[in-house]
Amino acid sequence: MKFIKVAAFAALATVSAGSFAAKPTSIVFDANNETADGTPFATYYVKCSNGKKQELTAWDGRKKWCVGDATSEDCQKKQIKAAKAACKAA
Repeated sequence: MKFIKVAAFAALATVSAGSFAAKPTSIVFDANNETADGTPFATYYVKCSNGKKQELTAWDGRKKWCVGDATSEDCQKKQIKAAKAACKAA
């Protein structure tokens, strides 16, 4: 019986830890920019539930969203997925 209680507690603790991860609370436009070779992109900032602020960049007419600056490789097709990834990395 004690083993079942310990296993149940461990399972609940694992699930609960995931729910405490930082989540995006707002996404704010910052500026339109261009790379050195003339490729346009937009910069946004994501405010996370843990109080941190992360940068997002939007490419290809806001069809590709990347975490971080213009050199980032962590990209998503949807803004909210990129925002969640940014907060998770924070």
